Amino acid sequence: MKQLIKKYRGIIFYLFFGVCSTLINIITYYLAAHIFELSTIISTVIAWITAVIFAYITNKLWVFECKSWKPEVLLKEATSFFACRVLTGLLDIIIMTVCVDILLFNDMLIKIISNVIVIVLNYIASKLIVFKKNIV
Repeated sequence: MKQLIKKYRGIIFYLFFGVCSTLINIITYYLAAHIFELSTIISTVIAWITAVIFAYITNKLWVFECKSWKPEVLLKEATSFFACRVLTGLLDIIIMTVCVDILLFNDMLIKIISNVIVIVLNYIASKLIVFKKNIV
């Protein structure tokens, strides 16, 4: 069992912190949209920013274990991380706008579905682009 945990540590941590990030995203969206009564787009953007900051820190430290704090490494990681997240953030906004504002589906259900799609795409981007092991 220990061998399996060690072998799949990155995926296990990504799933754990992905769930945490998703909860942060959904709770922040709910507060912005339902408590503060902001628009779908503004609420989605606020939730995205909050979740992405949390995700960068947890992905760097615990998921992909990138220990370097050299400025050039941080710049490269942060730039590619946020660029990839902008793309999936835009996808989230498009899904929310089309499904909630146009098709009038339940916003919380769509937010959860959208987050599942985004989590998968973010993991692929982080693994293949952002936190590659060949970064000095």
